[in-house]
Amino acid sequence: MAAELPGEIWTRIFDLAADEDLLFQPGIPTSMAESAWYKDFIVDQWRLRSPQEAMNLLQRRSYDTKRAIISTCRQWRKWGSEFLFRCLYFSKPAKFILLCAILDASSATTTTVTSSQGWWSRRLHISRDYHRFTGQTTMEDVEQSLVSIIRHCPNLEMFVVERPLGAAFGPIVDALSRHSHRHLHTVRWNIPGESLAKVIWALNALPRLMAAQIDIETPVPIAQEIAYLGSANEMRLKLPRLQQLSLCGYAEEFLEQAVGWEIPALQSFSIDSGTSSHDTPDIIEFLKQHGANLTLLDLHLSPTVDLPVVLDLCPNLSALTFNSDWPFPARDDGSSELVNHPHWNIATIGLHGLSYAFGVGYNAVRASSQPMSARLFTRANDLNFAALNRRNFPKLQRVRVLSRTVLNDLNDENGPQGEGYQRWSKWWKACVSAGISLEDCTGQSLGVLPQDESVDVEDDEEEDIDDEGEEEEEEEEEDSDGTWGTDESDEEEEESEEEWESEPPLPEPNARVMELSRLLEEVRAMNATRDEALIRRIRIPRPPSPVDQ
Repeated sequence: MAAELPGEIWTRIFDLAADEDLLFQPGIPTSMAESAWYKDFIVDQWRLRSPQEAMNLLQRRSYDTKRAIISTCRQWRKWGSEFLFRCLYFSKPAKFILLCAILDASSATTTTVTSSQGWWSRRLHISRDYHRFTGQTTMEDVEQSLVSIIRHCPNLEMFVVERPLGAAFGPIVDALSRHSHRHLHTVRWNIPGESLAKVIWALNALPRLMAAQIDIETPVPIAQEIAYLGSANEMRLKLPRLQQLSLCGYAEEFLEQAVGWEIPALQSFSIDSGTSSHDTPDIIEFLKQHGANLTLLDLHLSPTVDLPVVLDLCPNLSALTFNSDWPFPARDDGSSELVNHPHWNIATIGLHGLSYAFGVGYNAVRASSQPMSARLFTRANDLNFAALNRRNFPKLQRVRVLSRTVLNDLNDENGPQGEGYQRWSKWWKACVSAGISLEDCTGQSLGVLPQDESVDVEDDEEEDIDDEGEEEEEEEEEDSDGTWGTDESDEEEEESEEEWESEPPLPEPNARVMELSRLLEEVRAMNATRDEALIRRIRIPRPPSPVDQ
């Protein structure tokens, strides 16, 4: 059948099977992107998979599918080889050198640029968890290999580096600006603080960028800021297409430089310093220049930010995240002063922090030895949550707890404990009465946990029958308020993976699978009515292919 179908049809089929559309979408996942539960069968525990981990898993699965395609037969290898190079995902440094040799050989034997295998590459991703250097592989080898790979990939659209490349960052980003500047729209760079000037120059050389995430691993000493920046200090960049900017780590100096840049299309801004209090980024000055058009603002900071002023500077926000541990002045109604005026566009609010709120995890143990500190945090949590109402945010539809650590702790202890349960119940009732959805970082209701298949349903039913007369009123109240239970959609979790692999089952057939099925049906119908005699008369003889010899 492979010899009877045109190559164009097989190419379309392989495209559907590879399922890479999500990998090539512009943009970087934000903290509002949903995580997912999966069962780790090795330790027999439920774990949360972050959006970035899910993206890495999708790349590995897609690669396995494409490798199976080209291993089927010679014709499929010829038609499917381009898909093997569209997404380059690395977890081992030695693979850089191997791919470099393959692309060099491909470029040397082709007669046109489009015949080179690197012509098809659109995404290059270097995983953070790649292995240590082994054998003769050095950072210099990696640098030279990556520069050569980029030179062979003129249509590269996405360049993601999760791990610092040290001194290799300069030559690599220079190669991007020389060979990939026409199509590159999404980048993620991980740099030390002393490479900040190189990042600024790189952004200046890539004016077509639509999304950028800059992870700054180390701080720049204040006394040496000007020396490290050099001629990049106070440089006025023009980034007319940049819609998303994400900063992680020690971003104070970068943010100070970005205040004077021209970013007219900026719609999403995220900054994550974690628990670091090295310095407070000047968020207010940045938003004075770039906050008017923002629709998403993600503030994951330890130092408190003047949120009422921030909201006044960002009137078009539809999604906001902030640290719910921040202390703000209290109003007479028991809520905090989050706003100066009602914000009319925000529909989604995400909450960072809340590590003390539900009485679970490490901070629950810590609270027993530091009760005053825990009280300050939980009081701030209560005041801030009380301010998330329709009076301050008339269009508010959902409030989401964003911490995966908190959700894991809740799962380990089967829900909030002590005062944490009372707090959750109070928050849940307030959201229900206001018509607001209270969610966790998976997008499910806060209170829905994954369920093991070994749960004895019959025992639970017997207990309900025995206690039906005594707890009838309590059950009615819990049904209206929500309960800490299990997600019924997870009861059908399949366990067909290999022992060493802890992955959730693949999703049910979607629109792409249905499209592939219809395409195969059309191909079969076309084969049944084809005129072989006519095809033999019009078919042009081809010279033998080197692949078939």
